[in-house]
Amino acid sequence: MTSETIVKRNLDLHAEWMRYLFEHPEAMDQIPEGAQVVILPTDDPELAQENTKILAAARRRGAPVVIVHLAFPKPPLPQIEVLSR
Repeated sequence: MTSETIVKRNLDLHAEWMRYLFEHPEAMDQIPEGAQVVILPTDDPELAQENTKILAAARRRGAPVVIVHLAFPKPPLPQIEVLSR
C-alpha cells in the first residue's frame, strides 16, 4: 500500500471519527489528555495492519494510546424514482 493511499484512507476514517464526536461529544471524556488516538478500521485489514505500526510506535514512546475500532462509512444508496407526465 502506498503512503498516499494510507493517508487518504486515514483521512476518510478521521472524518468519520470527527462526525461521531460531533454527535457524541461525551466520548471525548474517555480520551486521556495527551493520548494518541489510533483508528483501526474493522473492514480494511491492510490499513489496520499499517495503523497497528503507529500504535506500536506510540506504545514504545510510552504515550497513552486510545484505540478506536471504526468501519468505513458506506456511501448512501439513492433510490431514484422517475415520474412520467
